[in-house]
Amino acid sequence: MGVACGPAGLVVIDVDAHQAPVPDRGHLLPGIPIPDQVRLDGLASGFDTLALLAAYRGENSPAEDANTLRVRTPSGGLHVWYRNPDNSVRYRCSTGSARHTALAWQVDVRAEGGYIVAPGTRTPQGVYRAEGTARRPAVLPEWLQRELRRTGHVIGDRTPAPAGVSDSLPVPPPPRGRTRAAGADQLIDPLIALVAECAAAPQGTGFSEKLNRAAYTAGGLVGAGHLEHAAIRDRLLRVAQYARPWQQSRNEKIVDDALAVGSVRPLHLKGRP
Repeated sequence: MGVACGPAGLVVIDVDAHQAPVPDRGHLLPGIPIPDQVRLDGLASGFDTLALLAAYRGENSPAEDANTLRVRTPSGGLHVWYRNPDNSVRYRCSTGSARHTALAWQVDVRAEGGYIVAPGTRTPQGVYRAEGTARRPAVLPEWLQRELRRTGHVIGDRTPAPAGVSDSLPVPPPPRGRTRAAGADQLIDPLIALVAECAAAPQGTGFSEKLNRAAYTAGGLVGAGHLEHAAIRDRLLRVAQYARPWQQSRNEKIVDDALAVGSVRPLHLKGRP
């Protein structure tokens, strides 16, 4: 049974796991150059490129999103179902190998004009089975809305990518929905980018020092009222987990200690009280 995504208000991330030659790194994440220092050993499917994109943005991979309907395909792929929160915005379909409109290699997008197989459907290849406990599509996450706009998936849209979404560095974007002092992003984003770049090598990158500096600076901005503690702590931990996933406890200690020390030394931005 097929579901028409457009009329149903659906945007489905179709993650493939086909055996295919891995393309040049310049074609893995369209619009995002991946430095040569970043090792891509083991990258083999859309699960890997989607996880890499999510890590670059400081988010969890949609393939791991237990809050929305996810359907395992007979070929080993995964359909991640989301609901379009804005009927005035229409998203176009794409394939992960497309030249002009693509989200990531081996990651297709099913939206306006596209169809998706409903869970429980039985085919000669096998059954499409829902994973986890969620049985309804969740709202399309804001960071994915931004990525789809950046990669040209919005029909009729010619708006540039929102400020703060870098196409050259894996900097998790600042949380939306709250006011931030002018200059806070310009100060903290480059420091977080330096932490993210440490993923290029398991050692010898000065990771602890860079994470400590970013968290200390963030603490100063928190103390001055320019950042919210919970939001920046989460952002720092996400980028630290991306760069050093094997030392989560140590990452948390570095972040928490530096935030605490920095917060007692408020960092006031120029022109701000």
